Amino acid sequence: MVLHRSFVSVYGQDGLVGAGVLISDSLVLTCAHVVNSSLGRSQFDAAVPSSGDVVRLRMPHVARDLELTARVAPGLWRPPRAHTTREGAVAAGQYPYFGDLAVLELVVPAPHGAAPAPFLPERDGNEVVALWASGSTVTTVRALPRTVTGAWTVLDVTAGAVYPGFSGGPLWDRDRGAVVGIVVATHQNALGETSAAGPVYAIGVPTLEAELPALPPVQVPTARQGVQRVLGALEELLPGAEAVTRCEGRLSARLSREPAGQASDHHRLLALALGVRRGVPELLVVVREYLADSGVRHSSRDAWDSLVHAARAVSPDEILTAGQRHDLVGLLALCRGIDPGDLVREVLPYVEAPPLVCGLVDLTDLVEGYPPPSHPLIPLLLQTVVRIWLAEQSVGNPISPDLYAWVRRVARQLDVSEAAVDEFREDLRSTPVPARSGSAVAPRIQVELLPVPPGQRFTYQIWVCDGAGRHEVVLVQDSEVASDKVVEGVRTVLRSEVNEQAERALVEFFVAPPWLSLEVDTWHLRGSEDDDFFLGVMRSVVLRSSGRTRDSFAGWKRRTKALSSSNPLVLDQESVRPGVAQAKLEAEPDAGVVIMCCEQRDQNKVLRQCLQAGVHTVLWHRQDNDTETVKQLLDLMEGISHTDLPETVRLERARALADPDCPAHHGRRLSLLYDGPDHRPPPLAPDAWALTQP
Repeated sequence: MVLHRSFVSVYGQDGLVGAGVLISDSLVLTCAHVVNSSLGRSQFDAAVPSSGDVVRLRMPHVARDLELTARVAPGLWRPPRAHTTREGAVAAGQYPYFGDLAVLELVVPAPHGAAPAPFLPERDGNEVVALWASGSTVTTVRALPRTVTGAWTVLDVTAGAVYPGFSGGPLWDRDRGAVVGIVVATHQNALGETSAAGPVYAIGVPTLEAELPALPPVQVPTARQGVQRVLGALEELLPGAEAVTRCEGRLSARLSREPAGQASDHHRLLALALGVRRGVPELLVVVREYLADSGVRHSSRDAWDSLVHAARAVSPDEILTAGQRHDLVGLLALCRGIDPGDLVREVLPYVEAPPLVCGLVDLTDLVEGYPPPSHPLIPLLLQTVVRIWLAEQSVGNPISPDLYAWVRRVARQLDVSEAAVDEFREDLRSTPVPARSGSAVAPRIQVELLPVPPGQRFTYQIWVCDGAGRHEVVLVQDSEVASDKVVEGVRTVLRSEVNEQAERALVEFFVAPPWLSLEVDTWHLRGSEDDDFFLGVMRSVVLRSSGRTRDSFAGWKRRTKALSSSNPLVLDQESVRPGVAQAKLEAEPDAGVVIMCCEQRDQNKVLRQCLQAGVHTVLWHRQDNDTETVKQLLDLMEGISHTDLPETVRLERARALADPDCPAHHGRRLSLLYDGPDHRPPPLAPDAWALTQP
């Protein structure tokens, strides 16, 4: 496993203090607080270590007994910084931090057998593993990414325990064969107690790039789809060794890599681009420059178009070079004229209520790989930046001319017509902004539920969201409690924070995919006979997944458009077999509602398949899976709209409870997953939660 060949242990005066990951032959990525601990300084020391400060390292899986030394690389130090408020900086250790990154430069290159780790952004929600500072597999931790806090990613620990010494270590995604971030912190409750079961916090690839603009591009797993088409186009555009060598030299310089010289060929040129983050967009720039210098650009138009199309297949989520991305991030940091939440509704108009984003940088990273819903000749990313430019121009922000200059420069480099960009800009100016009528939306209680294995105790946060624009955390429970205490918290919030006249207030439980089998709709608060509160009967209760991905989002968009005309899809016990549910969902790409009818032990497998395919509504009975149950569920949906389904399910549960003499009533164990990327809670780790470095 490449992870072992890139894993680095960091030592201090008293032994192991943390970990790191090799990102080139001579550079190691870790956390700044790990470096501070190694040097005997305060973890929150912001001063850049001097050139005389030496950090001791080992690579336990490559050369266990060989001690390496390294120093902080110039310009690649980002100490942990607390978010500030109007009253000033927040006290260290009490509120979420950002930063906390350092790159170490080895005094001598890494030993034989070491290999830089490949990196990918975390977007698939796959399980990841982390190793303790020693690199021992005995202390491996497994975790599932849950959400992004702005600068850091939150992960739920599913196996193992996190203790001091994990910081700086890589998070390895086995399925994708890549590092998706480095561990930076673990959760600490208000009493200062650390839960070894998490959640844990990590720094992902987009944040690494934003915080460390001088960092050389990290390596990525070698792509496969489209490679042969790229090679064919390169061979036509770059005939002869001289052309390849010139391009290889330019590309190596742009990627901070050593050129292979006269021995290079088309395969090695492409391998150089495929091997690093944003390498394919850099390759397109280099080839374009070579063709312009050689005067053959016009005569090779067809081959150039073939190269661009194939490059999009090889690297579908990256259209900007590292330099273009860094320039954009710097400009966006100075923008104040538009709310990211409003903007995401404009650029993704097919979404009923899009997922929340953590800022303009997060939004532009989200839309970079999306196909444009309108103006297909202009990438959605460029459309988004044009909207930002118009907003900044309207408020007189002096950065607006630079934003539009960036758009025009990048448009030329992406072969996007300036006339098309100008037309899109004028269309935006002439289109009135529709008024949003959100005041009629019923309030919602959103419970971000964190189960503790095996799923009988929980910590949670509760948010209130209403049509008046309110969306805030109102209750935090950071010690483990039973399900009845969760219901008690929900009822408290309903009484104190929600207008009880809104009888259709919806309770939404956000849980990670492995916990979708939790019967949250049957939980109740036990008290006196007059005070019993049955959650799924007194209020509409639905499950939502906190594990959405970009791919499933595209499927959600397609299925949402067809909701009014599509019929429910039935997935029976046969769908449990490997690939069957996936095949049925692919054969019915417009089905937005699924009736699931399989044995209880298999239901979670089918639910995950539905999520991955973009299905956002699944109705099922937790116990019965016969044909009569299927007929009852189909009849239940007859003649009602998709948005009325939560209330319909609640009424069926109430009817079952009102008829105790009929234990077979289908409403008794009727469940609903009403999942979509809309109405997600804001980023986690609010002020009531504290962080500490593991």
